[in-house]
Amino acid sequence: MGTLYLVRHGQASFGSDDYDRLSELGARQCRRLGEYFGARGARFEAVYTGMLLRHAQSLAAIVDGFGGDMPQPVALPGLNEYDAESLVRTLHPAPMPSPHTPDGVRYHFRVLREGLLQWMAGQCQPAGMPSWAAFSAGVADALERIRLQHAGQVLIVSSGGPIATAIGRVLDTPPASVVELNMRMRNSALTEFAFTPKRHSLVTYNALPHLEGVDPADWVTHS
Repeated sequence: MGTLYLVRHGQASFGSDDYDRLSELGARQCRRLGEYFGARGARFEAVYTGMLLRHAQSLAAIVDGFGGDMPQPVALPGLNEYDAESLVRTLHPAPMPSPHTPDGVRYHFRVLREGLLQWMAGQCQPAGMPSWAAFSAGVADALERIRLQHAGQVLIVSSGGPIATAIGRVLDTPPASVVELNMRMRNSALTEFAFTPKRHSLVTYNALPHLEGVDPADWVTHS
């Protein structure tokens, strides 16, 4: 039986002109995760990522903390995140409230949640994004590749959307549950599947074992 570790990227740059890069804290979160893997003697048979900068930067920080050899990563478009800004603009084309205030952040994620539900139901099609069916199929293809080609420890570094979608497929949950899984996912969080050639099974979700003993207020983030 193999083990698949799905890691959400470290804290990115929410509220800036370019979300798709890690903050200093995001790099530290992922470095600690690499240290956690290294201390437990992890031996990865394969490593997969999405194709976004924050995925590559998160993996680089994990490798730095790991301190050992890892396989050359394979980047898969099916592990890319949806375009949150495009989803928000579809429902709210006017300028959004400032993302630097608590009310602004809450409003942003309220609109995003509704946009995700409409996209998944086929009620909207944000510019530049695939359909929900195509997005979900990309995640399913990545899971099938791992299930059929590997038997040991496999690492995926991706985003909340693809990871929540993977969980939803494994547990056969409705779209609304996938959205809630996505909204709850923390930066650098670890989700674990066991897998055989026939199927994946969920073992843990959204865990932060590498951050045990630290002050959550300083280390635990969601965006």
